Amino acid sequence: MESMLNKLKSTVTKVTADVTSAVMGNPVTREFEVGRHIASGGPGLCWRIYNGTKKSTKQEVAVFVFDKKMVDKYQKFEKDQIVDSLKKGVQQLTRLRHPRLLTVQHPLEESRDCLAFCTEPVFASLSNVLGQWENLPSPMPNDIKEYKLYDVETKYGLLQISEGLSFLHSGVKMVHGNLCPENIILNKSGAWKIMGFDFSISSTNPSDAELKYTCKEWEPNLPPLCLPNPEYLAPEYILSVSCDSASDMYSLGVVMHAVFNEGKPVFKVNKHDIFKSFSRQLDQLSSISPAVLNKIPEEVREHVKMLLSVTPNVRPDADQMTKIPFFDDVGAVTLQYFDSLFQRDNLQKSQFYKGLPKVLPKLPKRVVVYRILPALTSEFVNPDMVPFVLPNVLLIAEECTKEEYIRLIMPELTPVFKQQEPVQASNMILLIFLQKMDLLLTKTPSEDIKNSVLPMVYRALEAPSVQIQELCLNIIPTFANLIDYPSMKNSLIPRIKSACLQTSSLAVRVNSLVCLGKILEYLDKWYVIDEILPFLQQIPSREPAVLMGVLGIYKCTFSHKKLGIPKEHLATKSLPHLVSLSIDNNLNLNQFNSFMVVIRDMLSRMENEHKTKLEQLHIMQEQQRSINISNPGNQSEQTKSPPSSGNQIDDIFGSTGVNGKENGSAATAPQPNRMSLTLEEKQRLAKEQEQAAKLRNQQPLAPQSIQPANTNNTKTKDLTSSLLNSMTSLNSLSLANTARPAPAQGTTIPAFPSSGPMAGSMGAPVSNGFNPPMGFQTGGMGIGMGMGMRPSGPALYGGMATTTSTPNFGALTQNQGPVGQTNKAPNLSALDSLFTPSQPKVTLNQMGPKATPGTNTPWLNQFGSAQNAQTPMQGAPVGMGGVPSGFGMQANPFFSPQNFSQPAAAPSLNQSGIKHSSSVNNDLKDLFG
Repeated sequence: MESMLNKLKSTVTKVTADVTSAVMGNPVTREFEVGRHIASGGPGLCWRIYNGTKKSTKQEVAVFVFDKKMVDKYQKFEKDQIVDSLKKGVQQLTRLRHPRLLTVQHPLEESRDCLAFCTEPVFASLSNVLGQWENLPSPMPNDIKEYKLYDVETKYGLLQISEGLSFLHSGVKMVHGNLCPENIILNKSGAWKIMGFDFSISSTNPSDAELKYTCKEWEPNLPPLCLPNPEYLAPEYILSVSCDSASDMYSLGVVMHAVFNEGKPVFKVNKHDIFKSFSRQLDQLSSISPAVLNKIPEEVREHVKMLLSVTPNVRPDADQMTKIPFFDDVGAVTLQYFDSLFQRDNLQKSQFYKGLPKVLPKLPKRVVVYRILPALTSEFVNPDMVPFVLPNVLLIAEECTKEEYIRLIMPELTPVFKQQEPVQASNMILLIFLQKMDLLLTKTPSEDIKNSVLPMVYRALEAPSVQIQELCLNIIPTFANLIDYPSMKNSLIPRIKSACLQTSSLAVRVNSLVCLGKILEYLDKWYVIDEILPFLQQIPSREPAVLMGVLGIYKCTFSHKKLGIPKEHLATKSLPHLVSLSIDNNLNLNQFNSFMVVIRDMLSRMENEHKTKLEQLHIMQEQQRSINISNPGNQSEQTKSPPSSGNQIDDIFGSTGVNGKENGSAATAPQPNRMSLTLEEKQRLAKEQEQAAKLRNQQPLAPQSIQPANTNNTKTKDLTSSLLNSMTSLNSLSLANTARPAPAQGTTIPAFPSSGPMAGSMGAPVSNGFNPPMGFQTGGMGIGMGMGMRPSGPALYGGMATTTSTPNFGALTQNQGPVGQTNKAPNLSALDSLFTPSQPKVTLNQMGPKATPGTNTPWLNQFGSAQNAQTPMQGAPVGMGGVPSGFGMQANPFFSPQNFSQPAAAPSLNQSGIKHSSSVNNDLKDLFG
């Protein structure tokens, strides 16, 4: 590791030293930062090319530097000749402006040690790309070493050089004089540009039809940098000291040969005997061998052969070369069209951009990314063209790496995300972005997503266009997993809810519900319960599609493993809302059945959870009771602290206990002092202790074997509301589940005969604790209220056998008083129908109320059992607070002993015959259609 760091340090130091020594003191450095050495070019590859940036604008440039130390081996006058020649070339290039010529950003600056000027960003020279690596940095840059020209790049590059020569010959009336790979530069986007005008010759008669050019005689004694490259010169330049535009066309032919032959020219020239070499070359050109041109594509081979002709008049001119079929390649034509876009109007541009997606897949990625993409993004300044350009940019983005996307595309898209004018173009832009949202969220950095992408989504949700809102709602679930949770909870969900409530479009409202249903899995349970479910009750419309969407959200939440709805919410909010929606007249039969399936599932789960909780509590109470009964030494504590069931009844009925006395009087009164008692009191106390001893000798209460149930009834303060609202809690309450207070002073109540009506100690009708006193007929089923005797077996249940043991509840005392006394204890015999030993489980269908003839109760009918629907109740019906007697007594399984002869039915029997969905996804599909 240390050696690698040292190597890196030495490389950086060397590069910095090279740059510093090359441009130190040059005025170019005042305005430009000079970076690393990237390439070389110009005559003899004498110019070192560095990347750089302009200090004021941070604009990227290329810095060309000629180090005068390279020519220290020459005499002073030769140095001056070389410097003057290089200066001439740069100055001539600076004066010329054309898309096919290298663009100069800063003119030539000279210092004591170097020459320097700045141009547009450059990749390398064509000579570097073809394998000529002189004056390049060490180690060799991989991007140059591994660079291979694609066919479309070669074709269009040669076309660009031909267009550049056409401009020089026809427009400027100039001969380049040294066209070779060294003087052809590939800029950052891959375009081929001409430079190296050191030996250019202007026409002496530019106004005449026939142009004349004055050519200098070849001087072999001059330094090579003061002479053009002889391997690319036309024969007439050396042999007849003449030249014209055709001489450049010969050089173009040699360049085309070199491009297809790994940088090798047609002939090698002996620079020490240049005249003899050209004479021999002239003979070979007169009868050129087919083997010389075998690597050149066949469709352009004849044109190259004509360019290499000995006779200048035979060679095609530059304008003719631009029109040969070889350049009619679809890729070359596409690139050529991009270069001429500034000449087109918006209609022509839009037609071209519409067809571009068919062409892009046929082009190499490097060409698309570095040639076409910059041309496309430059159109973003024209708002009317953005909807036509944007699909192509996003198509290119799909093929880019994330690093390329962040570096090349994201900076250009940022202003487009915020574009809102003109409105029509803005709407089209939103639609295009929404269709590619997965791409944007995958490759865009999280900070840019928060600042640019998501605000655009929010704007789409609030757009006045229904089409945009629908598309946005349909697409959001596809990328919801890519949105961070705070943004979803605080920004996205509120806007979806707002769109649902405020829209006048049924499609938007339904799509909002579908969207919420699909993204529920990305939300936490309590957010759904606190924000999503209450929102469903705010939806104003009652169209079937909206109702099914609401049902779908309830079903997804209820069924999802991560979410779920607590039984309290089911009982108080979800079920009442769903039941009210289920009877809407707009629903058809299948939709109503879908509602009922979900309602039954919710009721079944609520029943099971509540039973489980109650039974767990019951087991704990029985265990505690058994411990207290088996330990006689704690009688005084038992007397002072009544069992929990007594506390529950006290909580329910107020401060008056089951014995009819105020709390703290009879049940909890301390034992009187034996020394201060009279004889009669001592005898009564002895009798009570004898009865207590008999009670202790009895068998302890054995726990009953019952199935689990759910809620803690110690927290229930309003039994009336609980009994009327939750029918499922009736079959889980029994006398055996609740401990009774210990014996206290008072008169015992004898057991009722099995066939007689229930009555209080004074012969008054028994009160149920909620309504005015009423009489209950047992229909042949006796219930023991007096605790002076131990009920046994079938006598208690009217001849019904039971497998559970019946505990002795002791002598339940009750104070006697005159009829009509204000604080007379309420008689609780009516509640014994609820607080009796637990029986086998009874389904909701068996507990369903039996509607009286002529009474239409559709909600209750959902839970009615077919086999018990017509069973009459024995004895006269008794009304409970205006409710038919079938609801209070006949629905209670303890008043219908025949129900116990039937096996327990499934808790969630689907009477409608509707098949349950096999999974949440299928349910969604069924509901959302």
